[in-house]
Amino acid sequence: MPTITLQEAETIIEGAKAKIQELGLKMSVSVTDARGDLIAMIRTDGASWRTPFISRGKAVASACFGLPSGELEDRSKWPVFQAFTVLQDGHFIMHQGALPIYKEGEIAGAVGSSGGTSQEDEEVSKTGLHYANLSSS
Repeated sequence: MPTITLQEAETIIEGAKAKIQELGLKMSVSVTDARGDLIAMIRTDGASWRTPFISRGKAVASACFGLPSGELEDRSKWPVFQAFTVLQDGHFIMHQGALPIYKEGEIAGAVGSSGGTSQEDEEVSKTGLHYANLSSS
């Protein structure tokens, strides 16, 4: 199973930081492996204390299902997913802002962002992936 290297995670974050600066936002960005384990995270100066937890939770959800976290929002109301969120101690957030990372057609990880609007969060994640020449599909 392919995975995301620390160098790739740092490159994703570098691209995401550039987009955050361009948008004038204060955000956090998390990169996980395919299981949802954290590889790298940043919290920009002035970003809310809660943004690291949210960015990671979105990335975990995206990595677990290999889908953009926004596509999981409707499922968040299902009892089985509410129970799963509890089992994950809240580290599982099905809300727009994270994208899966694929290598060789297999899920390798995810990147999640928090601190802007849902659309801005996803845009920052997408920019990070493009900067690292990685794909979300």
